Amino acid sequence: MANIFQASFITFLVNLVQEHGNHAEPEEYTIKEFILHHTQDHVIYPIHIFNIDISITKHVLMLWIAAAILILFLPLITRSKALVPKGPANFIEWIVVFLKESIFDNFLGEDAFKYAPYLLTVFFFILTCNLLGLVPMGSTATGNISVTAGLASLTFFFVQFYNIRKNGFGGYIKSFIPSKLPFIVVPIIFAVEIVGMLTKHFALAIRLFANMFAGHLVIFTILGLIFLFKNILISPFPILGIIFLSLLEILIALIQAYIFTILSGVFIGMAINPHH
Repeated sequence: MANIFQASFITFLVNLVQEHGNHAEPEEYTIKEFILHHTQDHVIYPIHIFNIDISITKHVLMLWIAAAILILFLPLITRSKALVPKGPANFIEWIVVFLKESIFDNFLGEDAFKYAPYLLTVFFFILTCNLLGLVPMGSTATGNISVTAGLASLTFFFVQFYNIRKNGFGGYIKSFIPSKLPFIVVPIIFAVEIVGMLTKHFALAIRLFANMFAGHLVIFTILGLIFLFKNILISPFPILGIIFLSLLEILIALIQAYIFTILSGVFIGMAINPHH
């Protein structure tokens, strides 16, 4: 399977280079333009309603594909009722158990199962989006700041929701004010806590976006060396480097999905237990 993927990936890259090399002169199609073209989102099907742009872009399409994979195929994989599942179902179970032991049990305690559906959905959705960027002709939706900001906003919403549901609105407000503070500094501390809370979720969005965007930026920068040397014979060396980086990107895809999930779990745990 890995050999088939690598062969398809190499074929895609070679065709990509030949395509751009045939129709554009070096001065007309620079390395910078090549990199930007393949790392930025672009419109597939333009749609405008009342001057509102709701066009379908490549990243939107990747989000839909990721959602379809999770909705349609994940239940099929895990439908086995066997005590010890086999194949892909066993791998999915291993991931869930690992997340339970490393995140749910450590940060969410006895109420972990109340928050597990959201955290598991976030993990598998981000992981699927990350891996789709490694498929030939695919694109990494999580390399778009709008997507990661949306995911971070969902975590922000759930953190506030679970905090209010667990502690009540009064307890929610008190969670921003440490006990035994002089009254005069309460407004300052409250404002600082609000800014700190917003900053944490902002960093959550930037971290995922920066890591996924940077990986693809490096890959297409190395591919751009073919244009720099203006010789197709140099292509095997960048392609070997790209294969290595692509394998590394698989590991990064897993790590970044895990980091986003564990930080979301930490934020929820801090919200429902503000004094711990």
